[in-house]
Amino acid sequence: MTLEIIIFIASILFGVVIYWRESQGNKVYRFFNKLMNSKELQMKSTNKKGFVYQQNLILRLVFITSFFLIAILVFQFLIPINYTAISLFASMIVGTLIGTYIASFIFKSSEIIEEQTESIEDKFNEVVEKGKDFIEDLQTKETVVETKEEPKVEEKSARERLKDKGFLK
Repeated sequence: MTLEIIIFIASILFGVVIYWRESQGNKVYRFFNKLMNSKELQMKSTNKKGFVYQQNLILRLVFITSFFLIAILVFQFLIPINYTAISLFASMIVGTLIGTYIASFIFKSSEIIEEQTESIEDKFNEVVEKGKDFIEDLQTKETVVETKEEPKVEEKSARERLKDKGFLK
């Protein structure tokens, strides 16, 4: 059980490394693409797709499983194929697949963080400029506000006005 956990964790790291390596360059995938396809069907030089980089789940699973099948056929002579080897084989496939998705998440997160950092810097600079303008406006305005008070003419009360009109006695 301990060996399976160690291999599972190592295969997750292997998946991260495979994804990172293919994101840097996909020469092996291009080689197989040129070998398998005619000139019209070959991928363009700007296409960054690889065996696991920018692939969907099914194709990743197929490529990773075929890689480990080839590897287990090579190592078949070193270790006998039994339940333990099949269990390790399955955990290597699943771990590598999980590792590729972890790496994909890390790459996408770092891209989003870089984009948001630039917009946050712009927003922060904008707020600082507005604050400076507000402070300048406060300093330039006169601090003393003169209020003009008009002298009030003493008016009659409501009762007196009603009496003048004849409504009250």
